[in-house]
Amino acid sequence: MKALLLTAPSTLTFTDVPEPEIAAGEVLVRVRACGICGSDIHGWDGSSGRRTPPLIMGHEASGEIARVGPGVSRWRAGDRVTFDSTIYCGECAFCRSAQPNLCECRRVVGVAPAEYRQHGAFAEYVALPERILCGLPDGLSYERAAMIEPVSIAVHAVRRALPDAGAPGVRVSALGGPASAVVVGSGMIGMLVIQALRWAGVERVIAVDLEDARLAVARELGATDIVNSGREDAVAAVAALTQGRGADYAFEVVGVSATLQLALGALRRGGTAVLVGNLSPKTDFPLQAVVTRELTLIGTCGSAGEYPLCLDLMNRGVVRVEPMMTAVAPLAEGAAWFSRLSAKDGGRYLKIILTP
Repeated sequence: MKALLLTAPSTLTFTDVPEPEIAAGEVLVRVRACGICGSDIHGWDGSSGRRTPPLIMGHEASGEIARVGPGVSRWRAGDRVTFDSTIYCGECAFCRSAQPNLCECRRVVGVAPAEYRQHGAFAEYVALPERILCGLPDGLSYERAAMIEPVSIAVHAVRRALPDAGAPGVRVSALGGPASAVVVGSGMIGMLVIQALRWAGVERVIAVDLEDARLAVARELGATDIVNSGREDAVAAVAALTQGRGADYAFEVVGVSATLQLALGALRRGGTAVLVGNLSPKTDFPLQAVVTRELTLIGTCGSAGEYPLCLDLMNRGVVRVEPMMTAVAPLAEGAAWFSRLSAKDGGRYLKIILTP
């Protein structure tokens, strides 16, 4: 089969590789669409240390089942599916408590850290455990369905702070009046968090970014206010939009010191910060401000069973992904797209979908 193979840091080769074999409990999926994730870029250039060559990357994908292995009864050839990027065991205490994203044996599709190698979906076929598959609604295209993984990350992040997200009505702040949220970073996940917050009933959603083009899309997708933090004091701007108090919730979707400081500074006293971005493994942390203002910090990782909900939200148009899909291109052009995305002006692109 054809695959986009990472052979060395910053080197991708479109080449022939053996078709994967499937074991008991596994299925072979014919990949129809696979998105390029920001983590793939950092893996491609070697900076993350989690994509050791040789490796087939890719974990945001959809397709149809080509074959099923022994013991598979739920799925059959021809079924349209997507899959969780996390391969979880289904047996450990975390899996049994509906926290598969924290599985003790967790593996990620298309990733090769020191402890394992799991080939991914930048290929014609990928072999996967049947338990991580999810069927697609009839009206959802493969290209849109390939966006399910980032959508699930955003929805999971919002539900971490707002467990009753999706309940009817406008969400009310603990201090009275409609709730407010600031989203720091208007990249792919940030734009999806904005939409998930509006679905969750948050009436005022403030998008913060350095790029006007991204902020324009953020407004189109539901941000009620936009702030370019390169031109104005974002913390002061958020305060001005929230009766001088600051936002009830802040979602940090970048993961560097400056944006963490901004997100925490934009919160009201007693507010809640959800930490989504993890670009830097360590950041400067304003401990005294968090303690004296009694802020709540919530970490969030991947998703935990939200795929059916997210597919429904996408299929009904509650969460829109089309405005973020910059291009759909053949897998053979994948290496060129990785180069474009890693360039200085790569931020002008959002999601690139590759089709084997």
